[in-house]
Amino acid sequence: MTLSRRLLVIAVFIFACGALSSLQAQSTCPWPNGASAPCIDKIDPPGWWAGMPDPMLLVNGRNLDHAQFSVDGADVKLIRTQFSENGHWAFLWLDTARAGPQTLWITASGNQGKVRAPFQLAARSDDADAHSGFSSSDVLYLIMTDRFADGNPANDQPSYDRAGYDRAAPRGWHGGDLAGITQHLDYLHDLGVTALWTTPVASNGAMPNAYHGYAATDLYQVDAHFGTLGDYRHLSDALHARGMKLVIDLVPNHIGIQHPWVLDPPAPEWFHGTLQHHIQTQSDFQELVDPHAPRQAWNAVIKGWFTDAMPDLNQENPLVSRYLIQNALWWVETANLDGIRLDTFPYVDRAFWHDFHAVLHSVYPHLTTVGEVFNRDPEITSFFAGGVTHRGIDTGLDTPFDFPVYFTLCDVLAHGKPMTDLAKVLSQDALYPHPERLVPFLGNHDTVRFLTEVHDSVPALKLGLGLVATLRGIPQIYSGDEIGMTGGGDPDDRHDFPGGFSGDANNAFIKADRTATEEEVHSWTSGLLALRHTHPALETGFEQNLFADENVFAFLRTPSEAGCSPDHASGIGNERFLIVVNKGMQRATFDLPTEQTALAGCTEFQGAAPALGTAPALHGQTLHIEEPAQSLTVYEVR
Repeated sequence: MTLSRRLLVIAVFIFACGALSSLQAQSTCPWPNGASAPCIDKIDPPGWWAGMPDPMLLVNGRNLDHAQFSVDGADVKLIRTQFSENGHWAFLWLDTARAGPQTLWITASGNQGKVRAPFQLAARSDDADAHSGFSSSDVLYLIMTDRFADGNPANDQPSYDRAGYDRAAPRGWHGGDLAGITQHLDYLHDLGVTALWTTPVASNGAMPNAYHGYAATDLYQVDAHFGTLGDYRHLSDALHARGMKLVIDLVPNHIGIQHPWVLDPPAPEWFHGTLQHHIQTQSDFQELVDPHAPRQAWNAVIKGWFTDAMPDLNQENPLVSRYLIQNALWWVETANLDGIRLDTFPYVDRAFWHDFHAVLHSVYPHLTTVGEVFNRDPEITSFFAGGVTHRGIDTGLDTPFDFPVYFTLCDVLAHGKPMTDLAKVLSQDALYPHPERLVPFLGNHDTVRFLTEVHDSVPALKLGLGLVATLRGIPQIYSGDEIGMTGGGDPDDRHDFPGGFSGDANNAFIKADRTATEEEVHSWTSGLLALRHTHPALETGFEQNLFADENVFAFLRTPSEAGCSPDHASGIGNERFLIVVNKGMQRATFDLPTEQTALAGCTEFQGAAPALGTAPALHGQTLHIEEPAQSLTVYEVR
């Protein structure tokens, strides 16, 4: 370890000690010495539901190692217990298979006394619209909660983090919250959004610069900067009332340095390494994909820490695995969620993901999971998709994000690569068990804003948005891309949404207050999403790629590979759409043979929206197309 690295570790250690001391000062249990009677500070999960898988409780307190635990409740059994060596943690395995809704009482008895804590076993939600999952019929919209809208200024400066709020600081807290999102759901609905993904809502405590939410200090508490658990439930209810869905962002890979576990782990090998001795992660996923690589080669991916301030959890430990799976179940049931975005997916061992999805899908058969696999190679990205077995293990993941298409869209629209590259990456869809579930996008909170990527070319941004809206899969839009927001790398790609905060110069939530560019991009995006929503072939239809060269890409969305004929009508009718994209600076002219394609027998071609191109002319079995410069046209075909 280098001197600078050693000093950094020492600094982080001191910071963590100070943070933990602050937390312990608020404890109801004697600290560090005092009465030897057992006491209970916290129970994870904070409650459970009748009819759900039997829970494992993690109890935090003092003098628990010599305590005798019991659970009072009808038809409930305490199966076994396990304690940490220092007596601060106890694991309790309950059998609730035959129990109904009730309040249980957890009792810890010792020679010096006893303590009782209530534990609610509730009835499960009856929200018929919840847990429905999302699919290619949806449009997914990503919001970084702190940067979208401040709906409740009272939570801008929680008592434990007065200094964190600073709108002028690029990495400070800016005040966005769950109430702000709820207040602007009509804007999202009108845009064409049907599913909402927010960055993590779990508490990050007083972690510096943790506005992003990826450094949790309590996996069972909503961060006070964002509001309360009630606010999160209200958001979910408001979405479902509009026929929309909610997707949570979970981070099973790591936690934040201020989490109490860091200096006081509940069990041995709770982490990969320790605060003082750990390895740094690396992102070469090829070692994971290589069937001939020894497991030792995976260590830096699976067991490394992203930073010294993000301890890496050891999911190979059955206790950690059980805790994290239960945590996911708790959030889904508590907030009536429809899907889960899984952060840093390749950095967690496949065996954990297999177990995670086996439990989640057994309880919620329609729930959708989407994993972050930040890599441009379809061979690597598809390796993590569920439905295929590698090294004898299927991850169970419903779909990964389509990073290969994202990187290719950057290449062809910003960096001069030919449109044949897009056709090539799409030709590798056979690697995925379900390419129709892939999630194409133009950017997210970890990438340069697409308008900046394409050198502030609004036409190029519109082409990218058009492709995301019309290609196979589930389109994802990063909040602000629909109005042409700009920004470089983190944190410049995370500017506040204009109009969401007091004192903003303009309000992009309102048409009359948008700039000319904001309105141009917004109108384009909402128009395409409306077209998509109106025509099932653009949502769930088969994709057939017909032509690609340096500047042009042409493809069909159709009910089947068959040509135009009433005999070939499907559940989505016989509608089909030809999408033609020309990224060049000059009009493009080319011919498409229709024989033995899904265009065979089709005779009518009418511009749908936006109708920029001249209607194609059919000459026998050849379709002649002229597409204007820097344009995307959708033609309805009959």
